[in-house]
Amino acid sequence: MKKINSKLTILGSGPAGCTAAIYAARSGLNPIMINGSQPGGQLTITTDVENYPGFEDPVLGPDLMQNMIKQAENVGCHTYNEQISEINLEQYPYTLKNNNTTFITESIIIATGASAKWLGLKNEEKFRGHGVSACATCDAFFFKNKKVAVIGGGNTAVEEALFLTKFAKEVILVHRRDQLRAEKILQKRAFSNNKISFLWNSVVVDINGNENPKLVKSISIQSLKDNSISILDVDGIFVAIGHKPNTDLFMNKLELDNEGYLIVNNQVFTNKKGIFAAGDVHDKTFRQAVTAAGFGCMAALEAEKFIESKK
Repeated sequence: MKKINSKLTILGSGPAGCTAAIYAARSGLNPIMINGSQPGGQLTITTDVENYPGFEDPVLGPDLMQNMIKQAENVGCHTYNEQISEINLEQYPYTLKNNNTTFITESIIIATGASAKWLGLKNEEKFRGHGVSACATCDAFFFKNKKVAVIGGGNTAVEEALFLTKFAKEVILVHRRDQLRAEKILQKRAFSNNKISFLWNSVVVDINGNENPKLVKSISIQSLKDNSISILDVDGIFVAIGHKPNTDLFMNKLELDNEGYLIVNNQVFTNKKGIFAAGDVHDKTFRQAVTAAGFGCMAALEAEKFIESKK
């Protein structure tokens, strides 16, 4: 098994990981960045990004992240397209392993992000990419003048529904409660949009469609009031029920909250010395690329201080 030693290992290569890598490399730490299962993070499944500073016109998410990774490499970060399966935080220096490599490191920045939650239905994965999506900005274009359903009642669901109205002819928001959890300003926009209708006290229990070509045709809806089942004809379904932090690797090793997010002090400090968190892996409030980048910067500066103190 190959062994790689480093002062700093960064897990994840989204905006948080890349920014941490850029700052750490410019500080002379020669960091390594392990890309994980989704190099570039969630922005790689986003189309136009309009709210990241420095771009007069919208930039494609994959292009933005490819440039960030290249920038990190150009200033001295070494990247690895690997995924860590085992981590030992009980002995110092810390070790991270997969089937091929053992990474030995003095400090770690965890920037593994979060992933969209799914409904867990039998046909959900079957039709993913064929009418089932968790990203309106990625896939709304394919539903021009079509009828779609959005599942959820929080900010994400309402934002997805509003975005979809630019393309779809009809958007039905399906929510298990009788009122939305989204911010009031978003609710006001949704209620005043004549393309959006609401199906309250309801859950999706099945997704139905054709085999060839593989396409969603309808969803089975269960009423939470009387348990009756009805069929709703739709061309697409957008799941917007929140995100799950990618922290399985750190369970029982670092302090997590009841939703699985890393608990931090002073912005980026975990409960283990020399281990820092940055981005959506701990931030469930803002969840923006620019704030993730800010956390990445802070984590890198604190990691540099920690490594200097060990000397």
